[in-house]
Amino acid sequence: MKKLLLSIGCSLALYTAPALADDFPYGQFSHDQLKMNSYAKDATANALVLNEYGKTWISSNDGLPLFHEYHVKIKIFNAKGFKEGNISIPIYKSDNNSFEEVRDIEGITYYTDEQGNAQQTALDSRKVITENTNKYWSHVKFAMPNLRNGCVIEYKYTLQSPYSLHFKNWNFQSDIPKLYSEYEALIPGFFNFKASLTGGVKLSKNTGEVARDCFSVRSNKCDCSRLVYAMSDIPAFVVEDHMTAPKNFMSAINFELNDYIDPYDGTKHVKTQTWADIDRSLKQHDEFGSQLKKTSLLKDKITPVIAGLTDELAKARAIYAFMQRSVKHNEFIGIYSDNGIRKMFDTHSGSTADINLGLVVALNAAGINAEAVLLSTREHGMINKLYPVVSDFNYVIAKANIGNKSYLLDATDAFLPFGLLPEECINDQGRVMSLNKPSYWIDLTADQKFSKTLILDLTLQTTGKLTGTLTEISSGYEALRKRRAIKKFNSFDEYVENRDEKLPKVKFLKSQVQNLDTLDKTLMEVYNLEMNYYDGLNANRVAFNPYLFNHITENPFKLAERSYPVDWGAATDTRVVLTLHLPDGYTVETPPTAASIALPNQGGNFITEYAPRDNEFTFSNVMRLNKPIYYPEEYPYLKELFNKVIQTEKADIILKKKS
Repeated sequence: MKKLLLSIGCSLALYTAPALADDFPYGQFSHDQLKMNSYAKDATANALVLNEYGKTWISSNDGLPLFHEYHVKIKIFNAKGFKEGNISIPIYKSDNNSFEEVRDIEGITYYTDEQGNAQQTALDSRKVITENTNKYWSHVKFAMPNLRNGCVIEYKYTLQSPYSLHFKNWNFQSDIPKLYSEYEALIPGFFNFKASLTGGVKLSKNTGEVARDCFSVRSNKCDCSRLVYAMSDIPAFVVEDHMTAPKNFMSAINFELNDYIDPYDGTKHVKTQTWADIDRSLKQHDEFGSQLKKTSLLKDKITPVIAGLTDELAKARAIYAFMQRSVKHNEFIGIYSDNGIRKMFDTHSGSTADINLGLVVALNAAGINAEAVLLSTREHGMINKLYPVVSDFNYVIAKANIGNKSYLLDATDAFLPFGLLPEECINDQGRVMSLNKPSYWIDLTADQKFSKTLILDLTLQTTGKLTGTLTEISSGYEALRKRRAIKKFNSFDEYVENRDEKLPKVKFLKSQVQNLDTLDKTLMEVYNLEMNYYDGLNANRVAFNPYLFNHITENPFKLAERSYPVDWGAATDTRVVLTLHLPDGYTVETPPTAASIALPNQGGNFITEYAPRDNEFTFSNVMRLNKPIYYPEEYPYLKELFNKVIQTEKADIILKKKS
């Protein structure tokens, strides 16, 4: 992630009035904007930000509330751009009844009617709603009226927040291009923030000036910094498959509070924390450190679970399985225990922190050295290690230290085998938190692959049908995905029926599954099937494509260049072996051309093999992606690999009727 600290000339601070703002006029449009039907610099854009402005300051009113104004005008080219007219503004609320609120919402849709006349429709304030998401978050939502191809929408609002020390960041880049985006920060000298620029787009404006005596609380006054950042002709950030959170790579301005002087009493507070500060805070926290100390609470519950076991690894496995089957995850994630370990066991339900902190406690109660690991999930973003902030973390797992090996454990998922890290947790590094030693970093990497093998033994009938067996063998992360998919249904038979419906040419006659609930073993599915491949088999020559399953028809990598890594999370290994028994009277006239396509530096490959025998042949292909992460300079090779695989898989084997 590219990050640049910006020189701002003076300590950043708070502000009382918006007098220095340079917002663009509200309620105005041009006919040229309505007539615009595409964006010359990005013909694929479904919408375009014409102008965007934001401003944040802190008021000297009681409580020093923070204000953030937002104003945007967007051109919508087609129906795919209508999503820009569905607005959702997140607002935070804390346990002490402090909360953010949105007010002064205004909106207008400009459009051309059927007679070619310019019209406009104002947003009805009665249609603005607030939806509660969870105990900490709500969303203010509204939909712009009269959306249609070619319209222009404009809206603005003000957010008021009691969390004045959390200055608003600004995202210059989004999923649509922008002609211009400007952000104004007005910060009194009582407060010292550090601003950093992330992403690859350069600022077109970066100015600062001092406003004298702009902030006053009681008899205490200070100057303010007025900082203006802007970008022009900002390209859309195109999200492609296999990546971590887009915010890791988008161009943005982020603010971190370093220190401040309380304007009421003159006391100086240093907010930039060290990891030692975070250690100390978490160890004393009622919903974290205090929970980890409750080993005596779980001894009675754990004793029967490990009865008769003497090996530490066996004990750990038993406790892990006990937690998985005893407590249901309530889908709430976070690093702090929501209800407490005692209540979790009483109700058999809990959050991520309830369950995994409980797992740490249970392991320690059994005499197994265990620690909590804080991390940020892939969707949440990367941790800023330069500025230690607890809010960068949003997930906690357990780490069991047994002998010379450590096992990372998450008991919230009933399908996770012991020691397999969830895919969403494979994100750079995690911070290990212990009650009796300083915290430290560990790599969050996958020690297993996405491994899948398909074995087909089929006979081509003279009717044109293929009959035989399909065996699917899944291990590692592929087995985890498959178990999750199967368990969405009431039974394996229902899963097979659903799969059958999605494959119109295939009919599963009989099926069975092995090791569905034995998580540490390879998952195996065996199907007896028939496939309608030809409408009869009468021609002297017929084309047969051997890529019957796991066929790649579309390249997931389409960008001319990609500025962020391809992150699979784990290496992959996919193998397909087909044995085809030919009908009497047919032979192979044109066998497949052997393929061997490789990535540089042993990054992976695609290989095919063909082996003929009397009246049958075996054809196999293997796709290996040996690295979990491919960096931008490797992207062209990865893209070309998939292009060549797709071309290779189009080639048919020609079967010929014997003379």
